Amino acid sequence: MRIGQLARSAEVSPKAIRRYEALGLVSPARNTSGYREYGENDVRLVREIRTLNRLGIPVEETRPFLDCLASGGEHGDDCPASLAEYQHAIDTLTERIAALTERRDVLTIRLRTAAYRQSAVAEPPQSAANLVTLPPDLPVPVDDGAAAHLSGLRLPAFTLDSTDDVAIDLGRLGAGRTVVYLYPMTGRPDIDLPAGWDAIPGARGCTTEACDFRDHFKELVAVGAQRVFGLSSQDSAYQREVVERLHLPFPMLSDPGLLLAKALSIPTFDVGGISLYKRMTLIVENGTIEHVFYPVFPPDQHAEQVLCWLREHPESAFGSGDLGVAGGGDVGAVGDGPVG
Repeated sequence: MRIGQLARSAEVSPKAIRRYEALGLVSPARNTSGYREYGENDVRLVREIRTLNRLGIPVEETRPFLDCLASGGEHGDDCPASLAEYQHAIDTLTERIAALTERRDVLTIRLRTAAYRQSAVAEPPQSAANLVTLPPDLPVPVDDGAAAHLSGLRLPAFTLDSTDDVAIDLGRLGAGRTVVYLYPMTGRPDIDLPAGWDAIPGARGCTTEACDFRDHFKELVAVGAQRVFGLSSQDSAYQREVVERLHLPFPMLSDPGLLLAKALSIPTFDVGGISLYKRMTLIVENGTIEHVFYPVFPPDQHAEQVLCWLREHPESAFGSGDLGVAGGGDVGAVGDGPVG
């Protein structure tokens, strides 16, 4: 077939096909008159390039998929090199999303500031005050058994970014007890919470919970908590605002891919098309989950609940560990910098 036929079959323009040829991705045969001749294999290659490009993979980076097809693969992503290219594309998109989210948040703040600068009307919620005060009659979450299997499991060995700009290896938290409290999403003064947020059992109260852990941090350390981490699916830029605004003495871990949930079947819930962690707290000793608090309620008193449990259980079920000050032990941090 000629280039026009190929273009129609693959649903691309002749100009695009010529570009693929210039990059060496498509190599048509030549007839005796010197004209290009294309076959069904070329249609397959061009369709593969088109599909990948629409997913955000640059044309120049589709070669691993085409090589996989050329080597006899039924699909362009049957080969390890193709999978690596997928991961590279995902990492690139994640970086762009984080940058765009940060830009959007700055623009939102500037918009609200400009809109109400000359206005006699008070700026609407969210305000910092109503984030640290729980509304009355919040629905109480029930124990659905979704966390019953977690005690005794080891944390998986993968790293999460933290607000300290240090990647933390969950499989190498170090000796002694670590408190990891999982939460859905902290509110921000400049951004409205999702519609119906207060009606979701266990959703409201992330800011009050963080404040409670902040206010009891020294006491938690005194009874043997070597480390305290908050963990959610928000990116570190979003979490860093919370750490700075609330003056938290411990870092937050970011798990936007819900890797921990997938590895250990930790319960989540969906709101507005986004999956979020259900609120729970893990007491981890030498890499093993010793105790699970689930469900957590009320969130503004939860650090006190953890503190009472640590006082009542001075000896770990998995070995005495090396109880001392926060930050002790050999924390699995990737890179330089303190871990709080």
